[in-house]
Amino acid sequence: MNEPLMSLLAFAPIVLAGVLLVGLHWPAKRAMPLVFLVTAAIGYFAWEMSFNRVLASTFQGLMLTAAILWIIFGAILLLNTLKHSGAISAIRSGFSGISPDRRVQAIIVAWLFGSFIEGASGFGTPAAIAAPLLVALGFPAMGAVMIGMMIQSTPVSFGAIGTPLVVGVTGGLDKAGISTALQAQGSSWDAFYQLITSEVAITHGIIGTLMPLFMCIMLTRFFGRNKSWAEGLAMAPFAIFAGLCFTLPYMAAGVFLGPEFPSLIGALVGLAIVVPAARANFLLPKQQWDFAPANEWPAEWLGSIEIKMESVAGKAPMSVFKAWVPYLLLAVILVLSRAVPEIKSFFTHFLAFGWQNILGEDNISSSIQPLYLPGGVMVLVIIATYFLHRMRSDEMRAALSESTKTLLGAGFVLLFTVPMVRILINSGVNTADLPSMPKAMAHLVSAGVGTIYPFFSATVGALGAFIAGSNTISNLMLSDFQFNTAQLLGVSSAMMVAAQAVGAAAGNMIAIHNVVAASATVGLLGREGKTLRLTIIPTLYYLITAGLITLIAMYGIQVKDALM
Repeated sequence: MNEPLMSLLAFAPIVLAGVLLVGLHWPAKRAMPLVFLVTAAIGYFAWEMSFNRVLASTFQGLMLTAAILWIIFGAILLLNTLKHSGAISAIRSGFSGISPDRRVQAIIVAWLFGSFIEGASGFGTPAAIAAPLLVALGFPAMGAVMIGMMIQSTPVSFGAIGTPLVVGVTGGLDKAGISTALQAQGSSWDAFYQLITSEVAITHGIIGTLMPLFMCIMLTRFFGRNKSWAEGLAMAPFAIFAGLCFTLPYMAAGVFLGPEFPSLIGALVGLAIVVPAARANFLLPKQQWDFAPANEWPAEWLGSIEIKMESVAGKAPMSVFKAWVPYLLLAVILVLSRAVPEIKSFFTHFLAFGWQNILGEDNISSSIQPLYLPGGVMVLVIIATYFLHRMRSDEMRAALSESTKTLLGAGFVLLFTVPMVRILINSGVNTADLPSMPKAMAHLVSAGVGTIYPFFSATVGALGAFIAGSNTISNLMLSDFQFNTAQLLGVSSAMMVAAQAVGAAAGNMIAIHNVVAASATVGLLGREGKTLRLTIIPTLYYLITAGLITLIAMYGIQVKDALM
């Protein structure tokens, strides 16, 4: 076969996933097994990979899947534990009396608290928590879902303690091959990976500073009595202040601490500054803003579930500080396990196991560090929470049951998605003397689009998230393609991968399964199309700005890395 045809064939698994998931509306649990089989067949028959290498790649993908599921399990179990202990109810109540202005409530509850939940839990949970909380505060259900979906942007790349980078980018790149090339240039994987993390944080920080203002504008224009853009713009001083209170510590954490911390630290610092500022009316407009009376709302705004500020049956109200302690403990353990060498050594080696050169295949290896992975840290916090919040065993069993059901739902899809990605990446070793499939894709794109491609790199990442419903999976599928495209164009591969991660985060605002999950919490199922028509507006802002930043970085500032 000629090279263009082989490049098109390399794209086939990703195109097939898009057709099945978006075009034919197949559920992922049905589509991804077929995509995996097609990928394996292309690798074996067209790329002439050995059966042993395809199988080894599959095993490598399954081990990576186990690491992802461990993180998901820890994140969801922590959230469910706090729900059953009464902590989430206490945190909700703590927000109710800060300000009667709905724009302020959206910024504090959605932007700041939602970003914190994203940093700690990820996987669509912020919208699922923020939307019912906003409804309980008096928001129309559709407006609450729209605002909840807008959280799925800036904090997402560092959601679930950095999973989209820790697992998505690391697992989506040919780490062994890149490490060898970096060592030849006197650099290292750790330095390259930190550069990607820093560039993701800075790009998000620049764009995300205006997201609270976007929330206010969208709220007043589409859900206000006067349908006014100006009423949202009136919040500009406070909204930009709130944006900076999050993005400045967020960027600093990304640059100096690594991928686990930006969303957590940005949100904690932001809450500590913005909540007192709101109570003191700092930078707030004189005119407060509210919705029209609920009896004037269109029927399509209303959900079928009545949501109130509930308390946990049979329990005395919990103090807000006590409710926050598990999250603060999570932040402390994470910092210690990453920053103190002796503690880091214990966490990385205790119960760790791996498989080098799986089935005898060179450069196909995997390892799992259960305690060091965020899932292990969260399990430690969960154990502490059980005693701290004096939970009953039946409450813990309920949290475990709910978390296991969520895990099984996510796990089945990942069992096929991640091995598919590893076959793509490992396809460079074959008897047909072909480049790996991501490299073949990169050849086609660089020849077709040329030097302007960096503008579209974030959009490609967003498309991956729209198809897969996940920043992490988009990064797994597309990071190596973006890396190789940058190599062929002679621009910074670290910046291109960073643009991929930023775009994949923004794509979560229009990821259908995230919209469905948020809509379900407020009884709004069946009206996802209306929500998507609203969230496409901030998504376009995010992707166009990310594309311009990437172009300026590549050709204006001319950012470089060790592989240029």
